[in-house]
Amino acid sequence: MSQQLIEGKDFYYDDKGYMVLTEAYHLEKGYCCGYGCRHCPYEYESVPEPKKSQLLQEKKSSPENA
Repeated sequence: MSQQLIEGKDFYYDDKGYMVLTEAYHLEKGYCCGYGCRHCPYEYESVPEPKKSQLLQEKKSSPENA
């Protein structure tokens, strides 16, 4: 992915001003980087424990998944 990122497609800024990479960006990248990204479509497979379990629990209980 050597292309320039496109706001609204590859990322957006959250209410705290952080740049958040989208699920579409991660799918195009093709793998979990292990940083615990908010929209990781790979179930945080490269994130070490215990952080992985914590992130999966937060994702499961988030209002977006209700």
